[in-house]
Amino acid sequence: MSQNTVSFKYQLEKEQPKILPGGITRGASVKEFPASQNLAGVSMHLDSGAIREMHWHANAAEWGYVVNGQMRTTLIDPQGNVYVDLFNTGDVWYFPRGFGHCLQCVGTTACHFILIFDNGDFSEDHTFSVTDFISSVPADVAAKCLGITEAEVAQLPQKEMYFANCELPSVHNGIAQTRKTNDLTTTHRYPLEAQMPIIIPGCGTQRIVSQNEFPVAATITGTLFEIEPGCMREMHWHPNADEWQYYLQGKAEMGVFLAEQTFIKDEFEKGDIGYVPMGAGHYIKNIGQEVLIVLIGFNNGKYESIDLSAWIAGNPSDILKGNFMANDALVAKFPKADRFIV
Repeated sequence: MSQNTVSFKYQLEKEQPKILPGGITRGASVKEFPASQNLAGVSMHLDSGAIREMHWHANAAEWGYVVNGQMRTTLIDPQGNVYVDLFNTGDVWYFPRGFGHCLQCVGTTACHFILIFDNGDFSEDHTFSVTDFISSVPADVAAKCLGITEAEVAQLPQKEMYFANCELPSVHNGIAQTRKTNDLTTTHRYPLEAQMPIIIPGCGTQRIVSQNEFPVAATITGTLFEIEPGCMREMHWHPNADEWQYYLQGKAEMGVFLAEQTFIKDEFEKGDIGYVPMGAGHYIKNIGQEVLIVLIGFNNGKYESIDLSAWIAGNPSDILKGNFMANDALVAKFPKADRFIV
């Protein structure tokens, strides 16, 4: 096994946070986590009523997962359509690159959510915020665009707010108007945790939200794994996407194979993130005493995975005997079907 200085582990929740009135954020781009070349992530907390102010991202689409709490988002698309959605624990959103949006915690307790971006060089600190925009242009320009006087422009924030504390909405001032139908799925909202999972009895479950289930999510697929103690997401690879992981619960061992006997293994716990380059072989093993829960994002709207067991099961025995220099008795023990979680 060759030695390699690349680490596919980053302790995101042990990072020094950015703390402002209304919220806390921690982020990891390729700058902080060099292995994460093509995906970046943010862990964000909002106080009750607080917002991540109106903003947009010029170089990345945003995929969000609500770890806990109740959220409301607003979004505008290039056609001028405005969407307002409510989210609960386990729900997912997707905002295409450049679409203006705002995130608000609308529960009585704080919210925690994970954001995944389809650009490793993304930085949450370099988004385009509406208060930054308005306070940067000449006062007469801002006044004309907002329909107010220059004196009134001077009363607005003179720098980026980033977070802002707002009145907590109620059925009287916003919540009732938000959801106009009873649809479980909307254009920008998908209830991942409500999905019937793929179940491997005694081993674990998987939920997947790709563009098939969530048409707007053209560049990011998400999946949620639950792996029982002593079980493992078997050796596999993804031919069409890099993989970004956030460990929600439990303890794990994750190994990445990079060819030419280069293999890197790390142990992960709650709050850590992991990364696997496109096409690299890997596995995720539960090494703890509780169910391992892993949130995973891929930078492709189409989900593709190739499991080692499925490939072995599909090959003729003469191929397997020659490839592994094995006799009939040994080859007879090899997998006869895709095992997925073992």
